[in-house]
Amino acid sequence: MTATATRPAGVQDAPLAYAALAERDAALAGLIARHGTPDPFDWGALEDAAGADAFAELVLHIVSQQISTAAALAIFARLRDTLGGRVNAAQTIATSPSDLRAVGLSGAKARALLDLAARVLDGHLSFQRLARSSDTTAQAELERVHGVGPWSAQMFLLHGLRRPDVFPAADVGLLRAAQSAFGLPRRPTAAELAARAELWHPFRSYAAALLWAHGTQHPTKGA
Repeated sequence: MTATATRPAGVQDAPLAYAALAERDAALAGLIARHGTPDPFDWGALEDAAGADAFAELVLHIVSQQISTAAALAIFARLRDTLGGRVNAAQTIATSPSDLRAVGLSGAKARALLDLAARVLDGHLSFQRLARSSDTTAQAELERVHGVGPWSAQMFLLHGLRRPDVFPAADVGLLRAAQSAFGLPRRPTAAELAARAELWHPFRSYAAALLWAHGTQHPTKGA
């Protein structure tokens, strides 16, 4: 059975979210004036590759860890071919670790995909249950999968479940963008950025999209 990602209608209200962010943080107001109101749930080419299947989306988030988008798309395409044209739990668990590694996955990522598939098939991970869970509960359930840490779980909450208040503060792109956007002398730590992001609750997903948009246009080099 295809596990279709649940994308609730009516939860996200971009005009309200961005108006609130502009009122609460003058720096974000400046970014909105410069970059507009980007869609935090648009995953671009990665979303097109995964489609609407929740399992495939989470697989692609795991594949994407610490590599470029181009590399992730290439590996995912080879994985899909190896699995017979469809990335699902049954085909994944029937594939040997060596065959998974042959598509370009590290040993750790191959183990992660096999553990994910096993958990989906035995019910320890349910995408339907995640859709009904709070952000905190859903993230904790996702992090029980081998190789899924806070970043992968939060990115799935953003792109798979389209939650409006998720902020992956440890994301390098966000940290670099924050240094530029806020005129900081150094890149902030994840804890420092997370602390500032508390001001943006309950619209932190939108703030993340705004910072990513800024980072794309104004990359910060160095540490």
